[in-house]
Amino acid sequence: MKFPLQIVYDWYRSAIRHPQLRWWIILGTLIYFISPLDISPDIFPIAGQIDDFVLVTLLMTEVIQMTMERFQNNPSVTVEEDPNGQKTIEVEAISVDE
Repeated sequence: MKFPLQIVYDWYRSAIRHPQLRWWIILGTLIYFISPLDISPDIFPIAGQIDDFVLVTLLMTEVIQMTMERFQNNPSVTVEEDPNGQKTIEVEAISVDE
């Protein structure tokens, strides 16, 4: 049996990666972060900010990971590294005539 926190984490990851639910999950997370009503109220020092910090960190991690996967799976975007160690992103662009 999984630890209950792991179950919530797995649900959040699968929900945010679902295209139809993605924006609702992001919006809900941001509302929860801004709202004064949450699991541990912000009036308690440190403990009140822990749940907000964990949720925002999880949101940012997932959004960054999805963005990176999108760039890696896009053949028109390439990342090259020069001898100095600097990375360059090259994008193949096409013009659209109206």
